[in-house]
Amino acid sequence: MNRLVCLFILTILTSRSGFAQWRLQNVGTDASFRAVSVASPDVAWIGGTKGTFVRTADGGKTWQTGTVPDAQACDFRDVHAVNAQTAYLMSAGPAEKGQARIYKTNDAGQTWTLLYQTQQQGVFFDGIDFWDDQHGIVFSDPIDNKWVILTTDDGGKTWQPIPPAALPLMEPNEAAFAASGTSLVVHGKRNVWIASGGGRYGRVFRSSDRGKTWNVTNTPLPAGEATGLFGMHFFSDKNGMVVGGNYKQEQQAGPNAAITRDGGQSWQLVTQTNPPGLKEAVALLPGDRLLTVGPSGTSLSADQGQTWQQLDTEGFHSMGCVKGTCYAVGAKGRVAVQQFK
Repeated sequence: MNRLVCLFILTILTSRSGFAQWRLQNVGTDASFRAVSVASPDVAWIGGTKGTFVRTADGGKTWQTGTVPDAQACDFRDVHAVNAQTAYLMSAGPAEKGQARIYKTNDAGQTWTLLYQTQQQGVFFDGIDFWDDQHGIVFSDPIDNKWVILTTDDGGKTWQPIPPAALPLMEPNEAAFAASGTSLVVHGKRNVWIASGGGRYGRVFRSSDRGKTWNVTNTPLPAGEATGLFGMHFFSDKNGMVVGGNYKQEQQAGPNAAITRDGGQSWQLVTQTNPPGLKEAVALLPGDRLLTVGPSGTSLSADQGQTWQQLDTEGFHSMGCVKGTCYAVGAKGRVAVQQFK
């Protein structure tokens, strides 16, 4: 074989190997993580079990790990990072057990303020997000066949419920998976989407007025017990992707990703990821590449999901990326960083 060809092939293999490896971090805890939010390439906040939060402000060179006082029973399944000083934590779990809570810090996690708590039976928070410093939204599994949705206009100081009459009726057994902190996402100044599972179809609920009114669309992804949409990301007001699968059969092959180009009014299947199986979060990288993670590993697509490249088989539950710097989190304290150029 020609020496130049050999060197060329070796260069490709070496670059792919280096490109594929997440850099695992030591954050000093065995808490399990399903929530990460990235404010900038250097700033990431992570939420976990046992009231745990983790923070970096220098791109993962150093990590701050702590627990929120009097929140040891809380499982922080979603987090929203504003900057290095300010973040919100949302606790998933039965409200009647005191686990439906929202916290905020303005001093890099040194102190935390309990912004909201309810003990209303049936409330189980699944996701939280903010359009800007003042306007945010949080949602819960349904009560009486309707989502429980609250919004804030004052940075989380007060929360107002969306009237059930404004919400679409849900299917039997339909709910959300609080699996990655990305079953609810916002984009722009007023758009918000919610992904569901458990019913007959994986569905996406959408609002263009900060949750005041809603529409719902079926996706072509399968749903049912333990199956549905687990994660979602919108790259613009029109373009987005949902990913999912079956959490009881994490390696099961089959349709697990769909894309929209009209703001969620319609969805089209893309090729199943490589590796296949449950996917729980998706992100957009420079060059319009798509990255998705789940228990079976990490997949990369450079052609809008027509083909996928397996990057590794490390299991992660959630991921956040800004300008190609990505943070991934998983069970038993697993945190990783990678820069995708």
